[in-house]
Amino acid sequence: MIDLSATLSRVKPSPTIAVSTKARELKEAGRDVIGLGAGEPDFDTPENIRAAGIRAINEGKTRYTAPDGIIELKQAICAKLKRDNALDYVPEQVSIGTGGKQILYNALMATLNPGDEVVIPAPYWVSYPDMVLLAGGEPVIAEASIQTGFKLTADQLEAAITPKTKWFIFNSPSNPTGAGYSWDELKELTDVLLRHPHVMVMTDDMYEHLAYGDFKFCTPAEVEPKLYERTLTCNGVSKAYAMTGWRIGYAAGPKPLIDAMRKIQSQSTSNPCTISQWAAVEALNGPQDFIPENNAVFVRRRDLVVEMLNAAPGINCPVPDGAFYVYPSIAGLIGKSTPGGTVIENDEVFATELLEDVGVAVVFGAAFGLSPNFRVSYATSDEALIEACGRIQKFCKSLS
Repeated sequence: MIDLSATLSRVKPSPTIAVSTKARELKEAGRDVIGLGAGEPDFDTPENIRAAGIRAINEGKTRYTAPDGIIELKQAICAKLKRDNALDYVPEQVSIGTGGKQILYNALMATLNPGDEVVIPAPYWVSYPDMVLLAGGEPVIAEASIQTGFKLTADQLEAAITPKTKWFIFNSPSNPTGAGYSWDELKELTDVLLRHPHVMVMTDDMYEHLAYGDFKFCTPAEVEPKLYERTLTCNGVSKAYAMTGWRIGYAAGPKPLIDAMRKIQSQSTSNPCTISQWAAVEALNGPQDFIPENNAVFVRRRDLVVEMLNAAPGINCPVPDGAFYVYPSIAGLIGKSTPGGTVIENDEVFATELLEDVGVAVVFGAAFGLSPNFRVSYATSDEALIEACGRIQKFCKSLS
C-alpha cells in the first residue's frame, strides 16, 4: 500500500476538469453530449502567433532558457503592462510560468506559512482555495452574492481581513461569473487594503481583454499606486490570444517575491516551453486587432445564452461584464423533482441530472463556492449554444 502525503487529504481534483473529462468520455461512448464546461476559446491561435512558434522551432530555439523565462518575453510583458495598465516594471520584476496556474501556485508556495490566511472572494476560480491549502495556508472565503453582481463589497473585505491575512486574491473579470469591477468599485477595495499594510494583493487578470460594452478593465496597482510594492499582477496569454494549450502565464511584482518564485520554479518545472515563449512574444508585441473581433463574437454568444437561459423556468441569469461565462441561479428549481423522481436538492444534483437527462455538461456552483448556481462557458459555436440552451429549457420545464 502506498502511503500518500497527508496534504493531499486537504485538496480535491479540479471540478471543471472533471466535468470536461466526463463529457468527453460520454461522447466517446456514443452519447450525444454538449460540453459547456471548458474554459477556453474555440478560436484558433492567430496565424502570426503560430508562425512565431514554428519559426522558433526552425531556428533551433528549443533549448533550456532561464528558469523563469527569456529576456525577450520579459521585455514584452513590461511593454504590455506599461501600454495597457500604466504600470512600470523591469524584466527583473517579471516571472514567466507554465500557465497562469503555476504563477499563482509559485507565489503562494513562496510566501505562505502554516496559519497564514488568504482572503478569496466567492464565487471563485476552483483552484484558488486548493492551491492555498497545498501551500500550507488557510483560505478565508468572503461570499459575494447575486444582489451585488457577484462582487465583493468593501465592508465584506474589511470583515474578512485578520492579523493572519497574508494575501487577498482578486479576479476581474471573474471566472466563473464574468463580473467586472469598475474603477470606483475597485478603489473602494484598495482603500480597505491601504488600511492593512500586512496584506499582499494577488491579481488574476487573465480575462483582462475580454471586457464588453461600457465595462473598462482596471487592475489594483493601477487604481491605487500605493499598493504597487505589495501587489503581484498576474496574467497570461491563454484566453485573449486563444493559447490555452501553449501554457504561458506571467506575473510582475516586487523583486524579492519574484526571486523567491524563481527559486521554486528552478526546483520544480524549470523553464516554460521555449517555443511557447517565443510565440507569446509575438502575441504581446504583434497585432491586437483580432481581440475586438473575437469579443464581438463573445458578446453575441453571451446575449444569446443570457436570453435563452432566462427563458427557462426557475433560472435567473445576470448579464456578465466580461470573460466567457454566465453564472445563473437555480434557486427557483430547488426542491423540484425530475420525471424520474429525483429531487433537485442542490446545484450538483441539477448538473448531474442535466447531463444524464438531456446531455448538457455544466459545472455546478458549489465548486466555485456559491450555490445554488451553475457555470456555462459560452466559448463554443452558436449552434451548440442554441441546442444546449434549448435542452436546458426542456429539462427545466420537465421539473415539477
